[in-house]
Amino acid sequence: MKTMLRTVLFAVIVMMTAVTMQAQPKFTNPKDFFGFTPGDDRQLMDYEQLIEYLTKLDAESSRLKLEKIGESPMGKPMYIAFLSDESNIENLESLRQINHKLALDPDLTDKERSELSKEGRVFVYATLSMHSGEVAPSQSAPLVAYDLASTMDPEKLQWMKDVVYMMVPCHNPDGMDMVVHNYLKYKGTKYEGASLPGVYHKYVGHDNNRDFVILSQDDSRAIAKVYNQTWLPQVMVEKHQMGSTGTRYFVPPNHDPIAENIDGGLWTWVGIFGQNMQNDMTNAGLAGVSQHYAFDNYWPGSTETCLWNNVIAFLTEAASVKDATAVYVEPNELSVRGKGLSEYKKSINMPLPWEGGWWRLGDIVEYELVSTMSIIKTASLYKEKILLFRNDMCRREIEKGKNQAPYYYIIPEKQHDISELINLVNLLRRHGLQVYRLDKDVLLDNRLYLKGDFIVPLAQAYRAMAKEILEAQEYPERHYTPGGDLIKPYDITSWSLPLHRQVESVEVNKKYPVLEESLTVLTEDLDYSIEAPANFYAAVYTVNYNESFMAAFAAMNNGMEVHRLNEDIEIDGQVLPQGSFVVFNSKKTSSGWTKINEKILFPPVYMAEKIELKSTLVKMPRIALVETWFHDMDAGWTRYILDHYAIPFSLLHPADLAEAELDSYDVILFADDGKSQLMTGKYGSEGNYSMSSYAPEYVKGMGKKGLENILKYVNEGGVVLSWGRSTELFTGMLNIGSGDEKEEFQFPVRDISSSLSKKGLNVSGSLLRINVLQGHPLTYGLPEQIGVFSRGRPVFQTSLPRFDMDRRVIATYPEKDILLSGYIAKPEFLSDRSAMVWLKKAKGQVVLYGFNPQFRASTQASFKLLFNGLFLGSTK
Repeated sequence: MKTMLRTVLFAVIVMMTAVTMQAQPKFTNPKDFFGFTPGDDRQLMDYEQLIEYLTKLDAESSRLKLEKIGESPMGKPMYIAFLSDESNIENLESLRQINHKLALDPDLTDKERSELSKEGRVFVYATLSMHSGEVAPSQSAPLVAYDLASTMDPEKLQWMKDVVYMMVPCHNPDGMDMVVHNYLKYKGTKYEGASLPGVYHKYVGHDNNRDFVILSQDDSRAIAKVYNQTWLPQVMVEKHQMGSTGTRYFVPPNHDPIAENIDGGLWTWVGIFGQNMQNDMTNAGLAGVSQHYAFDNYWPGSTETCLWNNVIAFLTEAASVKDATAVYVEPNELSVRGKGLSEYKKSINMPLPWEGGWWRLGDIVEYELVSTMSIIKTASLYKEKILLFRNDMCRREIEKGKNQAPYYYIIPEKQHDISELINLVNLLRRHGLQVYRLDKDVLLDNRLYLKGDFIVPLAQAYRAMAKEILEAQEYPERHYTPGGDLIKPYDITSWSLPLHRQVESVEVNKKYPVLEESLTVLTEDLDYSIEAPANFYAAVYTVNYNESFMAAFAAMNNGMEVHRLNEDIEIDGQVLPQGSFVVFNSKKTSSGWTKINEKILFPPVYMAEKIELKSTLVKMPRIALVETWFHDMDAGWTRYILDHYAIPFSLLHPADLAEAELDSYDVILFADDGKSQLMTGKYGSEGNYSMSSYAPEYVKGMGKKGLENILKYVNEGGVVLSWGRSTELFTGMLNIGSGDEKEEFQFPVRDISSSLSKKGLNVSGSLLRINVLQGHPLTYGLPEQIGVFSRGRPVFQTSLPRFDMDRRVIATYPEKDILLSGYIAKPEFLSDRSAMVWLKKAKGQVVLYGFNPQFRASTQASFKLLFNGLFLGSTK
């Protein structure tokens, strides 16, 4: 009887299984689609293949919806793959509205909060492989999507009822294709796994993870819009990779220091997600998972900047291979250093060390799959608490804004550079911040603020973001032991938007009811442009505005006549300073004006009729930018700025300089690259070079011949602009020619930053005040003092010139009050030191900057020092 019963039960189970299998739709397996399982050794899909697969899976599964969110800088479409229960996918819009209510409405009743926490879902936003050399997260995306789209696991099905997983399958589509195609190019050769020459992005490479304050790049804006304007997810993770010989994986919590404007509750939730990942990954036998290690969370700029928008945000980091080629790590090669781990041993921050051996792409993919499922599981486990917490954060931040100073930031409409005021206000709105305008004049503390001035109240949901990007930064000094070594910052220590842009912003630390009664919310982006008069003689663009340079270059690009004023003039009561641009009107220039007005959001001063002007005709400067092959982010940022301001240029690589006909250029730019990389194509210094990870055709420098060619170019009338480490090319003994024609010389300047550093000077990527020489062609449009981004090197000391040379100090650090924002130790060693020097040799000029004038496109205060330099050799 029992045997018969077992037989019947078995038959029923078989029948039910067959029916279930028959009813379950068939989904395309990644292996069948790609011809390999993602993560297999030496196999990579590119971006187009990845999206093609997800598009196919979208058509097959009701649990997946692929939605375009923007375009990459090179025009590739960017997507989110929404993965969730079928009913959630069908009701995404209503769930999105719940997200908005919980994130932004502080006045919800307890009943409404309770209902929304039950009706809502936790949206987990995952962005993969923004750094394209870190291939595994995007390679794992098809496996994650297939698992969630096809699983019949009851536990996972419950997760998907509670959670909407929002996966950006690749944060950086352009870079993904570059890296994958480079890997495939060398696959099977001795150079398999060679690094991609150049940056894995149109412009900024690895620095795309530094762009989330200024949002300059198309892909950054697409990603940020999701968390601060459209979908407002509650949880966000950015998936990265790190070096090969340390821990296998990093999960939060981070190491100190942490951002002080972030509410403690957010750090607690970040820790819960991290601890659950540690637990789940260790239980799955995945060794080498670390916490509280290496990565602090002090500075905004990465994708986790959404923490300041009340999102529970964090990153993970996996040990890397050579793209898709496995590496073997000897046990005694494993090492750690710095924050959180001093020895590669079992510890509270790494409870299960990895023992070494083969490490493969498939291993990283496995870690990604387990960590991803852990995040989704945690979001499901705490669904209602997370949703309520999001509304709690809204309430808390608004209450802080009502009861804690500062209460407002006031940004006067009258500014030295109106173009940067416009850009700043529009950027604040892009961050999801509420910006208001005064609808009448208001007197506060003996200062009259005028109708039209801009107000950012701190009593708003994104208070932390507003305060963080509007205040001056003060680095929180933390030490490993009392009185011990300072915990150094992971990246920079200054990002204050007003200070970096030379826009006045007033922090108000008292509450003023009269102010709050006089506000009108700004509902659209600023645009001060006006329609041009029917007939006019010329338009004058003041040199005080950065975007006047954009107008001038756009005009020249369209064949229009452009002059620069040789002296100040006054038109209709407005003073236009020396160096301003005059663009002349004619019947042939109508299309040119259209193109200028498409770019410029402020009006020029129109001259109705001819006025006698003392001005100089400007020709389009012929510009060359030197960019190394070694992931040259600073040169990449320079390319971005030149393109953004409509400035045409040619690109040269160091190896080109030996034979290039340099007299075809008016100006040559050297970005922040080391002398060794420029001269030899190698990292290190003479006698201490390190082996390159690039194929040999990219490991070439300019050599002595190239440097001599540059110096000859200067001698014969060329202009060189050089900043940061590249300035070393132009210090010390130099020579031109050979034999009897050989000329040895030394510019009357030297870099003294090394000696100052030994005395204790330490500048951790900060904004420093400089005094600017007035009336010099390099400083047209600048006030007497500005802030510049500095790491404390180089610092110049000039001397008396000899023979056909000369020098002028263009900018110096003040005697005191040098730090504007960030961190500096021993600032007194910079007192009255030279920050920028103009040099003359025979007919030519060299300008040395002791700071990056265009640092990450975020230092608009010093852009004019670069832009003016472009015209040194181009006036007639």
